[in-house]
Amino acid sequence: MKKERIILGIDPGTTLMGYGIIRCIGRDASMVVMGVIELSKFSNHYLKLRRIFEGTLHLIDQYHPDEMAIEAPFYGKNVQSMLKLGRAQGVAMAAGLYRSLPIFEYAPLKIKLAITGQGNASKEQVAVMLQKYLSIPELPGNLDATDGLAAALCHFYQNDLPGTGAKYKSWKEFIAKNPSRLK
Repeated sequence: MKKERIILGIDPGTTLMGYGIIRCIGRDASMVVMGVIELSKFSNHYLKLRRIFEGTLHLIDQYHPDEMAIEAPFYGKNVQSMLKLGRAQGVAMAAGLYRSLPIFEYAPLKIKLAITGQGNASKEQVAVMLQKYLSIPELPGNLDATDGLAAALCHFYQNDLPGTGAKYKSWKEFIAKNPSRLK
């Protein structure tokens, strides 16, 4: 029997925090839930951070993920925005650590590349590919949710999947160890 894994993906933000949860069995992944945590109603940055922490804990306690994948902040020109985004990411990570979850961080470019094959893909392109891969009937109105889902699926693709067999350093090594697979 194949082991089930639950992955929580998070797209941190200070206005909206996107999240997505996938269930993985062997080489198959399916969406459990995706959504956003609304933070714009809080005028105080520290209250936003508290809500991120509490919201992330709630997701962990409700869905019992085995791992957390989180999008790393991208480097922009506005230092203050970067600082706030880094804090939001850190608080979400702290919630995962508080519940002893292993945490994996992925650059936005790596997530887009894993989902669409293009590192410069738009949010819309990522959402459409997720819809196809995970058979999502209807996309959410807010694409921060699909960004969280993309982080989870990226981790699923990057992680050593059960049953994928041995790892090889080169094609030469693969051929040497698998001569029967040549035609």
